[in-house]
Amino acid sequence: MARSRERFLTPQFILVTASGGLYFIALGTSIAVLPVFAKHTYHTGDVGVGVAVGAFAVGAVLLRPFAGRLGDRMGRRPLVIGGAAIVSVTTLAYVWATSLPLLVAFRLLGGIGEAAFFVGAATMITDLAPIERRGEAISYWSVAVYSGLAFGPSIGEAIDSAWGSNAVWIVAAGFAGLAALLALMTRETRPDRIPPKGLPLMHRSAILPGIMLFLGLIALAGYTEFLKLYGRTIGVHDVGGFFLLYGLLVLVIRIFGARLPDSLGPLRGGTLALGGAASAMLIIAVFPSVPGLIVGTAVFAFGMSMMYTNLMTLALMGVDESQRASVVGTFSTFFDLSQGLGSLIVGVVVAASTYRGGFVAGAVFALAGLALLWSGIDPRVREAHVATRANEEIPEPEPGT
Repeated sequence: MARSRERFLTPQFILVTASGGLYFIALGTSIAVLPVFAKHTYHTGDVGVGVAVGAFAVGAVLLRPFAGRLGDRMGRRPLVIGGAAIVSVTTLAYVWATSLPLLVAFRLLGGIGEAAFFVGAATMITDLAPIERRGEAISYWSVAVYSGLAFGPSIGEAIDSAWGSNAVWIVAAGFAGLAALLALMTRETRPDRIPPKGLPLMHRSAILPGIMLFLGLIALAGYTEFLKLYGRTIGVHDVGGFFLLYGLLVLVIRIFGARLPDSLGPLRGGTLALGGAASAMLIIAVFPSVPGLIVGTAVFAFGMSMMYTNLMTLALMGVDESQRASVVGTFSTFFDLSQGLGSLIVGVVVAASTYRGGFVAGAVFALAGLALLWSGIDPRVREAHVATRANEEIPEPEPGT
């Protein structure tokens, strides 16, 4: 595909991306400490811990589609500023959470802020990029998101060890507050047109790509949930190195392969993503050894680095600019569902079989997503593939010709 020379790495783009980085550091900083805090402070069991941790995602899932509609009607900027501010205030409130139900309530409210911030910021990123470089823009944005979630836990654990959990909540709230301050410096990107009334809450353009994402990310839920337990069965008691390998590879691929989604198109890019995830899970399951886990993790990192960007690009394809936030809200809802329901699905399979059976289940669901991609149910997949191949055959003119 011919690459646009239109510049999108503007100060505005950098501000939104930096705000996202700070915001997701805030989330990572708090989530690393929260399970132990809930267990020890309220003397609750694993179910109570799960409720406290999961309440944030519940709030986000319920509000994402509404946030998308608000973003198209009121603007992206209020969502980014308001969402970060809500998360900042509710995280600081953990200091005064004297009971588990109160903590859960603060987490639910924080999920509302998460829905607003993510939908607003991700939509703003797509507004700022030309259509033919949208995948590249989403890749750079995802680097900020992933980096924040990757480095935040280490910050949280270090602060907790030195000064205790209350200091963690204060610092996390500070990061989210800084994200809101940066967002104040941005300008609104919502187009002048207002979307027509009567549109469904779940935007149709995002449903099929969202289902593909859901099916592909079940493997991620299984990998993160059971890798440590599986590692012990093959003599690996510390899997931190594998998570580090996975994280570093994802960052490298997303930075240096940022242009791949636009150049490959959704069919080839989605095939590499979903096929890579399935292959990785099968490698880990079939070769229960350290080398198998290393190779499987590397292949898995490649698949995961391609998945969100390619499928979100597909979801936005052909959508009127007045409805972008609704698409982002609907599509990102499937991400939350995959991590909640995905963990449950793989957990049931593991309980009925083995950890290796759980990885095979992840592969099966990813292959189901791949079959859906190739089925032709979403005609945009084939249309975009044909257009991409046509552009590849037409040489880009030299400057000045």
